[in-house]
Amino acid sequence: MIVSISQPAYLPWLGYFDRIARSDLHIVLDTVQMERNTRTSFTNRNRVRTACGPVWLTVPVKRPASPDEALIGNALIDGPHWARKHWQTLVQSYARAPHFRDLGARLEPVYRRDWQRLEALLAETTALLLDALGLGARLVRSSDLGVRSRKSALVLDLCRAVGASCYLSGPFGRDYLDLGSFAGAGIEVRFHDYAHPVYPQIHGGFEPFMSVVDLVFNCGPASLAILRGGDHGKGCP
Repeated sequence: MIVSISQPAYLPWLGYFDRIARSDLHIVLDTVQMERNTRTSFTNRNRVRTACGPVWLTVPVKRPASPDEALIGNALIDGPHWARKHWQTLVQSYARAPHFRDLGARLEPVYRRDWQRLEALLAETTALLLDALGLGARLVRSSDLGVRSRKSALVLDLCRAVGASCYLSGPFGRDYLDLGSFAGAGIEVRFHDYAHPVYPQIHGGFEPFMSVVDLVFNCGPASLAILRGGDHGKGCP
């Protein structure tokens, strides 16, 4: 069984969903501290393309009052005002996209709800996007598996907990995974180096590494084939 593990993310990029698509089971890593480095964190933010270029959509998160609140699964959203701004940005940026109506009709109710916990919002939006892509996936939260180790041992123990025979790691796993431990446990490690596809965008030219909503708004039913084709993907109709 091929297993992948990722921290949850807000409106994730294409590679996030491609790794899920290539796995038999995906573990949502919600038992680690939320990264707050504004250069590398995507837990509560992602980029979309506007007529003026890419912009960040960021869900504000309260500063943790305790170590427990610092965990992704316990992070609290700081107020409701971000939601209206995010929805307005999506409408202004993609209303003329060929498939805005379909995905937009499903996203709008999300932005009308009063979200308190970040993980609940991420679970809702990720499930919605998986369905919009037509991607069936088995997901389980790390918080439901009772694993308490750290770093490479955490990944290995999560894989063991679900009976993995192969772990599909992100490319940065090369920097910290103890491959000998995985080999000793009889678990193969593969690295997922995603080749980003090029597809039509309504604002002309092409800007990679946007949220997957950019792909779905522009390409609709063809999105999954494009996403999974990497740089060999064909343009959408």
